[in-house]
Amino acid sequence: MVREDGKRNFVLREENGTETSVFSGSMPRQAALKAARRLDPAGSEDNAQANATEIRLREKGTDKVHIFDAWAWTSDAPGDKPEWMEGEITKGNVSKKGIEHLDE
Repeated sequence: MVREDGKRNFVLREENGTETSVFSGSMPRQAALKAARRLDPAGSEDNAQANATEIRLREKGTDKVHIFDAWAWTSDAPGDKPEWMEGEITKGNVSKKGIEHLDE
């Protein structure tokens, strides 16, 4: 279901089928990147992908479940960061595995 601003809402589904957080984005990957940043980060980008976690995002208003491998890592904040920003930030990346349709 597309909002007026062109964004769609995606709900994070747990393994048991419960739905927890809502992420928005114009594309499923954009929402998945936001969800990936909430994962437990690895120490560096080099070994982060080895700890990939499967995440499932159901598009609200549809029966589509987008499946991604997601991983996160910590990185130093940029030199021109604002005062309120901490010294380390969490970055994330995803790789799409496919789409499933719910039978519910």
